[in-house]
Amino acid sequence: MAQASTQQLPFVWEGTDKKGKRIKGKMLAVSEAAVKADLRRQGVLAKSVRKESQLFKSGKAITTEDIALFARQLATMLQAGIPMVQCFDIIGNGHDKPRMQKLVLAIKADIESGTSLHEALSKHPLYFDDLFVNLVEAGEQAGALETLLDKIATYKEKTEALKKKIKKALFYPTAVLAVAVIVTGILLIFVIPQFESLFQSFGADLPAFTQMVINLSKFVQESGIYIAVVAGAAGYAFFYFKKRSRPMRRFLDRALLKAPIVGPIMVKAAIARYARTLSTMFAAGVPLVEALTSVAGATGNIVYEEATLKIRDEVATGQRLQRSMETTSLFPNMVIQMIAVGEESGSLDSMSAKVADFYEADVDAAVDAMSSLIEPLIMAILGVLVGGLVIAMYLPIFKLGAVV
Repeated sequence: MAQASTQQLPFVWEGTDKKGKRIKGKMLAVSEAAVKADLRRQGVLAKSVRKESQLFKSGKAITTEDIALFARQLATMLQAGIPMVQCFDIIGNGHDKPRMQKLVLAIKADIESGTSLHEALSKHPLYFDDLFVNLVEAGEQAGALETLLDKIATYKEKTEALKKKIKKALFYPTAVLAVAVIVTGILLIFVIPQFESLFQSFGADLPAFTQMVINLSKFVQESGIYIAVVAGAAGYAFFYFKKRSRPMRRFLDRALLKAPIVGPIMVKAAIARYARTLSTMFAAGVPLVEALTSVAGATGNIVYEEATLKIRDEVATGQRLQRSMETTSLFPNMVIQMIAVGEESGSLDSMSAKVADFYEADVDAAVDAMSSLIEPLIMAILGVLVGGLVIAMYLPIFKLGAVV
């Protein structure tokens, strides 16, 4: 059955229904004949059927936001009483991204063949992680799929909003510094040599600052290509080993948590994701030990991931969650105390949600404060780099004017 699903191709069809009304749509099938047979069973007379070969090959990549929107749409339609297969038809055919259309229609085909929703989703681990699949499975077993999908959508929306906030704060200084480096390189390679030829006609000694900048310009002109190649290779090697070396990721994540300004924000973001995931999983009725496995992967930092797995192992032996969190020394006392209250009162999900709300708001405030602090700092760095080069070039002219 799985083999037949992998051989299915997307087709676009046009036809008329029983009332003679002209309709069209898209369908996954093994052949044109299969499409026509399926349409006949639905009471549709096919006029044309053609394979949509570009459906799988074009369009933008599927993002986490697309998956969050998918969960929200599916939850809303199921709550409205729409059959699941029809939900997938509406979502798939109505989506703007061809790749998302392919994904949704592929899941629909699996469900039509008798596969459960969580099994169909698990065939696409690139888009649906263990947390998503486990929550859907819990919803199917409890008969509350639409409620769990609503929780998944809320979880995805909140975590994505948190990530976007942090990325936005880090993007601005990175972009400005990149522009500063590019502008400085252009000045050193193209502009300063013109001034150098002008200064040679003066026949006088240049100021030390100007001479230093001219020497730097000569060095960049002679070795610039090698510098660019080395920098590119170093950047490639960094990202290559960061992706594949767990010790390197551990070192970088630990250093990031201790970095000034950015470090406290990353700590709060990791705690917010920890609490939000724990709340969502526990509210869905997932056992705590099993939930902590998904929580570990959702923290976004290998230091907190390993600490959460250690917490899971201790909880599995009968240790209280509060006590296990204390031993990691990674969680503030307020978080530990609120988790303790949640354990004692049997409301761990709601207390974890309160922790997540608090730290998400704290991250928002910290990011805004960091942005307001970094903007003038970046402008000052840019001014020193570019302004310093300009001043160095005009110093001999000022000196010549004073002599005249």
